Amino acid sequence: MNMDYLPELLKGFGTTLELTLVSLFTGLMLAILFTIVLSLKVRALSWLVKLQILLFTGTPLLIQIFLIYYGPAQFDVIKNSVLWPWLSQPWFCAMLALALNSAAYSTLLFKGAIDAVPNSDWEACMALGMTHRQALLRVILPHAARRALPAYGNEVILVMKGSSLASTITLMDLMGYAARLNAQTYDTLTVFTMAGLIYLTMTGVLTLLIRLMEHKVLAFSRS
Repeated sequence: MNMDYLPELLKGFGTTLELTLVSLFTGLMLAILFTIVLSLKVRALSWLVKLQILLFTGTPLLIQIFLIYYGPAQFDVIKNSVLWPWLSQPWFCAMLALALNSAAYSTLLFKGAIDAVPNSDWEACMALGMTHRQALLRVILPHAARRALPAYGNEVILVMKGSSLASTITLMDLMGYAARLNAQTYDTLTVFTMAGLIYLTMTGVLTLLIRLMEHKVLAFSRS
């Protein structure tokens, strides 16, 4: 295996890592907001959240990236707006697509965890004089988050691997550099094997961090 390719591939590592972390953080914040909206049954907003979930869980991530990156350019009103400097950037569009996709799946995960909380927990909160909103935010949501953490770890890995699709809109991440290196050398097997090993290493590290977090959270919940 030609290790001379490694420095070139690692040029895109920072971009891949940054894209993954920002997408995860943005997606998590949106998922928490969407989960609260669904749990409080805010009628108009709930329909919008359900529509977002339907669109982003029912279509491939690659199509979502293409639509967010190429779609706004078809409308002059968007090109002439303050949003265009952002929507014309491949990094931002890839991040937005990944974040919205992750938010849709994470919302389903978090809402399912909340629905699984026993009614006795709600009743205990009501007995203490809490409102439905106070019970949700102070007790139920943190409790559900601990339940959802193991499954959310899988979503973290999926977002990291999904970030490889960002290279299809000219973003020079790890896969972008791998594609360029392959076009220059035609050494397809070596180039993409090395890229795959880098992704595998990232997956291993993320998995280890998630397992450590789960251990700490479960230890805290038992104490």
